[in-house]
Amino acid sequence: MAQTSLETLASPAGPSQVRVPPGFAVNLFAGDLNGPRFIRFGPDGALYVAERGADRILALSDVDGDGVAERRRVFAGDLNRPHSLAFHRRAWYVGVPSGVVRLEDGDGDGVAEQRQVLIDDYPIFGHSTRTVEFLPDGRMVVSIGSSCNVCEESDPRRAAVVVYDGPQATGERIFARGLRNAVGLAVHPTSGELWATNNGRDLLGDDLPPEAIYLLRDGADYGWPRCHNGTIEDPDFGSPGACRGVAMPVVDMQAHSAPLGLVFYTGENFPAAYRGDLFIAFHGSWNRSVPTGYKVVRLPLDGSRPRGPVEDFATGWLDQQGQTALGRPVGLAVGPDGALYVSDDKAGMIYRIRYIRP
Repeated sequence: MAQTSLETLASPAGPSQVRVPPGFAVNLFAGDLNGPRFIRFGPDGALYVAERGADRILALSDVDGDGVAERRRVFAGDLNRPHSLAFHRRAWYVGVPSGVVRLEDGDGDGVAEQRQVLIDDYPIFGHSTRTVEFLPDGRMVVSIGSSCNVCEESDPRRAAVVVYDGPQATGERIFARGLRNAVGLAVHPTSGELWATNNGRDLLGDDLPPEAIYLLRDGADYGWPRCHNGTIEDPDFGSPGACRGVAMPVVDMQAHSAPLGLVFYTGENFPAAYRGDLFIAFHGSWNRSVPTGYKVVRLPLDGSRPRGPVEDFATGWLDQQGQTALGRPVGLAVGPDGALYVSDDKAGMIYRIRYIRP
């Protein structure tokens, strides 16, 4: 295993050490947050945070360029457990359990005074995070997790990604189905393909089924609940031949890692070998005999094809005994400075990872 560099984070609350590869460094961009989930940089250069525990969208600005957010403002409050956000044509689209809310700062004062509830009829029990993304052609997609660990759903929108004709959320239909809980969505920067993380079912042991990354195709079936990862027939809902016609993952990953956010590296700060690679936040297991996850991993890519296995990139969110979670990575974003930003909804922090040694 390659030697790692250690930089201590000056905070008593979250993980005291985040380990990254040699040449990289970590600093605390922002702390004292209440359940920060997904994060996105806006056109103004601020980092917008879905602060789920505070029911708001927060904008964080590094005014003096030192890598720390000195200024924070509430862009929008009184939201119900916001999880995700996407910017499209002058407005932010926020995923909440029951649907999608559109927010716009029409007068440029840094606060969203225009608010429109676009969708408000999603079922809210079970997996309740809703992730919003826009395809290159302007269509809006939203991931909706299952109501259960494993079951047959009565609402076809569950365990699926739904698509709309555009930002006004008309023409709803199923884009991809059979995805138990596709929490993370990201558009490939060159191909425009939609990629997703997927959280597999529980109660099949420590190592089944693997977590997965999928390249989502319009109309494709990804198997749940009868088939997992394209090859594993479910013991409760599967049958011989249950995996026939099921789409395969791009890559399998350790079961129960709970992959959430993902982002393609498009910045200029990291070495050239990292350009176009996929980074994935592992929120961490809750029911595995030996805890796993609690880290950020890298999938090296050649276009849309893996050129190597998933590898650890940032670790240290478990204590030295590997039993206690000190933090839980959730969202990822590449900043205008080329650094990788990581949200942690347990420690209430956002970390900034940059390359400092050419």
